[in-house]
Amino acid sequence: MGSGALTGAGRRFGEEGGVLTYGRYLRLPGLLGQQVPQADPPAHDELLFITVHQAYELWFKQLLYELETARDAIYAGELWQARHLLRRVHVIERLLVEQIEVIETMTPQDFLQFRSLLAPASGFQSAQFREAEFLSGAKDPGFLSRFRGLTDAERLRLERRLAEPTLWDAYVGLLAARGLPVATDHEVLRSLVTVATDRSRHDDLWWLAEDLITHDEIAGLWRARHVQMVERQIGTKSGTGGSTGAPYLRERVALRYYPLLWELRARL
Repeated sequence: MGSGALTGAGRRFGEEGGVLTYGRYLRLPGLLGQQVPQADPPAHDELLFITVHQAYELWFKQLLYELETARDAIYAGELWQARHLLRRVHVIERLLVEQIEVIETMTPQDFLQFRSLLAPASGFQSAQFREAEFLSGAKDPGFLSRFRGLTDAERLRLERRLAEPTLWDAYVGLLAARGLPVATDHEVLRSLVTVATDRSRHDDLWWLAEDLITHDEIAGLWRARHVQMVERQIGTKSGTGGSTGAPYLRERVALRYYPLLWELRARL
């Protein structure tokens, strides 16, 4: 039996194959060509700023992929799959929180060397981050009208997220499928109490809810660390994207995707 039979259709793996290299698979020339500093004269930390924020967008893309699949798994009744993907989401989100420390190695003086180039661009305008919020359960239709810089593709994606079910919708639908009342928030809260106090019947629902609230909690930690980083860099100056900067971001720290899961704690 030849090596081709072992690998299938004569395909050869490893260096001897020469069919697909690491760089071609990851499209590294194109990827590494996307970090293009704009400052003149050059500012050393501009490359760091660009790299970190592009890395954020790559992770946001992965988060959206996992959150959407987790939502669909809940609708399909595959709670093991939803929980597996949500735990992956938690790990990615913790990485995003830790990544802020890389930005904080840049001093305010370093940032000021190129900050003026960012106007009116701002991380505040990240369409993917807003998609993740919408998909998680915090829909904000006003975002589309507040930001005229959205591309047509970004606007279409956000409109789709506003129209489609959220992770919370999927969870509430699961409660209803188990025969628990969900017609109003009050009924949902009562059903959550039932889930929490009758673990022998609803243990899978309880742990899925715990995974959702962990997602909510870490997202809140990211917002809190983000506003601290902004205050460390620019204090209370206005943001480059037209927001009020740190004051606006601090208002959003209190945002919660699943307020009923937090309220549940007071009812136990």
